[in-house]
Amino acid sequence: MEALHVMMERAKTTGTFMGVKLPGDGLTLTHMFFADDSIFVGDWEENNLKNLKRILRCYYLVSGLKVNPRKSQLLGVGVDEEEVSDLAKVFNCKAGNFPLTYLGLKVGANMNRIIYWKEVIDTLNKRLSNWKARLLSFAGRVVLVKFVLGSLPNYYLSLYKCPIAVVKVLEGIRRKFLWGVVAQTKR
Repeated sequence: MEALHVMMERAKTTGTFMGVKLPGDGLTLTHMFFADDSIFVGDWEENNLKNLKRILRCYYLVSGLKVNPRKSQLLGVGVDEEEVSDLAKVFNCKAGNFPLTYLGLKVGANMNRIIYWKEVIDTLNKRLSNWKARLLSFAGRVVLVKFVLGSLPNYYLSLYKCPIAVVKVLEGIRRKFLWGVVAQTKR
């Protein structure tokens, strides 16, 4: 990934790939990496996208690491869906749309809306089951609620302000589990 970073920085300085200029200090963003996940950000121009494809092809030839088209998406901000679909075909990937999930977080969603917190609520509910509540002592449930169920939503809460209604739902789930009452899931 370090080699790809160097290639992207060189492409930015030579003007081969045009990133997005951020306000303030004028930093230009072209890419973000986390482990083996990558996001490339740039001007929406066909030539810019083709240059990105060339850079990724060179990276493949040098490193042997190839972009997985089944896991890749092309998204455009303020761009017609048909144009996104056409250029996604050039990349041999899917045309994506917002909101998307990246590293487990919603990107491009209005997190003030309760519906986008459903994933967090569902994750918390999945961690609970009837047998856990029945088989654990009260002290065991306290430890689970405090350290596990308390930390699960923290990833989201570190980036997004949570609506009060969602906080009440999350606290209700934790409270019911603590006292040994787990909601029956409908199948």
